[in-house]
Amino acid sequence: MFAFESVLNLSNAAQVATAGIAAIDKGERDFDLSPLKSVDSSAVAVLLGWQRYAKEKSIDLRFSGFSSNLRSLMKVYGIEQFFVFDAPTVGVAA
Repeated sequence: MFAFESVLNLSNAAQVATAGIAAIDKGERDFDLSPLKSVDSSAVAVLLGWQRYAKEKSIDLRFSGFSSNLRSLMKVYGIEQFFVFDAPTVGVAA
């Protein structure tokens, strides 16, 4: 499973995005977001980018551990419909 640090924001989004694409190319399909303790809109962009990349390759990704903060950001940007929220959420600071 892809390993996240505790922060996904503008300062590390490009690096995380690249690592995630490489993981998808190597067969990764499950992404546990629960380690993320601090996110900003860059996290939304990274996840959406992975989802688009995977869809172009007819790959289904599975995400779990969405924080309430990340879900709120996704709602603001109107992209909730692109993700399945099947895991319990927890609150985190932005």
